Amino acid sequence: MLKIDGSFGEGGGQILRTAIALSCLTGKATEIYNIRANRPNPGLAAQHLKGIEVAKLVSDAEVEGLKIGSKRVVFKPRRLKGGNFKVDIGTAGSVTLILQTILLPSLFAEKESTFEIIGGTDVSWSPPVDYFRFVTLKALKELGAKVDLRLIKRGYYPKGGGKIFVKVEPSKLKGKEFEPIKESIKGLSHCQNLPRSVAERQAEAAKKFLENKKLNAEIEVEVSEGLSTGSGITVWSSYKGGSSLGEKGKRAETVGEEAAKNFLEEYLSDSVFDSYLADQVMTFAAVASGSTSYTTSKVTLHQISNAFVINKFFENAVEIDEKRKLIVVKGLA
Repeated sequence: MLKIDGSFGEGGGQILRTAIALSCLTGKATEIYNIRANRPNPGLAAQHLKGIEVAKLVSDAEVEGLKIGSKRVVFKPRRLKGGNFKVDIGTAGSVTLILQTILLPSLFAEKESTFEIIGGTDVSWSPPVDYFRFVTLKALKELGAKVDLRLIKRGYYPKGGGKIFVKVEPSKLKGKEFEPIKESIKGLSHCQNLPRSVAERQAEAAKKFLENKKLNAEIEVEVSEGLSTGSGITVWSSYKGGSSLGEKGKRAETVGEEAAKNFLEEYLSDSVFDSYLADQVMTFAAVASGSTSYTTSKVTLHQISNAFVINKFFENAVEIDEKRKLIVVKGLA
């Protein structure tokens, strides 16, 4: 059985998600211990629990330690079936982090899979759904992933209630040497159960900030009603993005400017990927045929932790050149 120390590097949920995804995919029984050891509340939270529960269904697995607070999980997959799955996280837990556990193995299932996931679409410490739709999936599709994601309803902290629908077709992934591309700057500013002016002010502040840097952005405004109240904005271009979330007492202009600043920092880097995408693509590249390479705006502990897990399953698959900020992933022969 493969044993993985969950306290390595950043010691967060990413190690767990990658380990479960690769266990499903390879069929290797895996034990993850010291789960989220470096977090204030170590062990499994509701979001991690749900991710593993769905992975269990997707791979017909036997699982030990599947309970809130558990610091050790043993995962024994049998086969990747595919099918239709409904996941209700029950909190504002991130729907995109659930996808980080189940999307990769679903690409290699026997048949098409669909997922209806209910939870938080725009919450802290996770990729916003718009970043995932317009940045992450853009890169994954270029590796050959056949994934369609539809946003049904936004979900914010603390009530959640957001919903996405995802269709995944069995796919053959092929490695790629990613190079810089120039695309227009786009954005989406949204609010729910709030006046339209909130989303408009966020958009205007982001556009103004970028215009002052001689950059033009097309930013759409989206207003909706739902279970939870909140706002946010994501700005992106090619393989880079930046976002910010509204919160009580935080001016809409501040939210918009924050997103633009976060985006600009990545945009002005001479790297191909932003630091978040560099992390997210790595696992998929490891199971693509042939080699994948790209530069990142900065080398992060998240990337190093992810590479650690991937290299446990596929020896020396990921090499990170910190000086050149270059990541090379040797896929399957």
